Amino acid sequence: MKLIVQIPALNEQETIAEAIAAIPRSIAGVESVEVMVIDDGSTDGTVEAAWKAGADHILQLSSHVGLARAFSAGIERALSLGADVIVNTDADNQYCADDIPALIAPIQNREAQIVIGERPISEIEDFSPLKKALQKLGSWVVRVASDTDIADAPSGFRAYSRDAAARLCVVNTYTYTLETIIQAGRNNIPMASVPVRVNKVMRPSRLFKGIREYVTRSARTILRVFVIYAPLKFFLSLSMLFALPGLAGIGRFLYFFATDGGSGHVQSLVMSAALLAMATILFSVGILADLIAANRNLLEDIRARDLLRTPRPSAQVVSVKAVKSAENARV
Repeated sequence: MKLIVQIPALNEQETIAEAIAAIPRSIAGVESVEVMVIDDGSTDGTVEAAWKAGADHILQLSSHVGLARAFSAGIERALSLGADVIVNTDADNQYCADDIPALIAPIQNREAQIVIGERPISEIEDFSPLKKALQKLGSWVVRVASDTDIADAPSGFRAYSRDAAARLCVVNTYTYTLETIIQAGRNNIPMASVPVRVNKVMRPSRLFKGIREYVTRSARTILRVFVIYAPLKFFLSLSMLFALPGLAGIGRFLYFFATDGGSGHVQSLVMSAALLAMATILFSVGILADLIAANRNLLEDIRARDLLRTPRPSAQVVSVKAVKSAENARV
């Protein structure tokens, strides 16, 4: 079994070496452990620091594309390098790398294909009470949307089997954490959570500027992904919101029509007709969206088979050994 630990990085010169050094290179049941740093357009010495720290592969994106797209590019490259299991961790060394063996154990034992590292949210001193509450609330919303029992949805410390990684298709540009859980849940990909430890936070998150932005963007992401992967359920629910009061209005009109001829109650009939027309439109949109979702599933299957069969590089990959050999040759 080949394990590749991917680390998306943007201007992480100060912490990348520590994050790489912490990764265990010998794990029971794993033949080789390789580290791949995904450089998301860094302007500092992140790449050079990663070389010196012992990274096996450097994937350099042409410009800053954001965490979600950097994650996806890393997944594709890891698959092309023959990874059987892919672990994603942060470049700020937030997660305890010694827990990687526990993280991949459910995949090794064929108990799950995706494993999420569950942080001890309540015990993290760097998280404010409000942030802890929002983390738990967000994870609950994701559990409902994905029909899973993942306790720490925003956690970026996670492991993917080769098959599961090939089926991931991230369309959101903000973050991959929430979308991949909902996608996997809707596609019946087995998932599990394992408790993991965290290190002291060295700097504030760069993914969002404040709690308000985090909540807004996360809510938008969850809603968008739910519409993509469960469109019929979403639009049918909206349709019912219009249909029920419409039917109630028609019932009211019929009641008065039977008792006093319906005189003076035509407004109820007009309003009910408008509500039922809107409900019909929403239901029709749901049917069309569901057909589009079925086509999307077919395209995702084709993409997954293509990734597993034929490597398709999405960015320049530099092997540390090849770079050093080239530099020595020039000297």
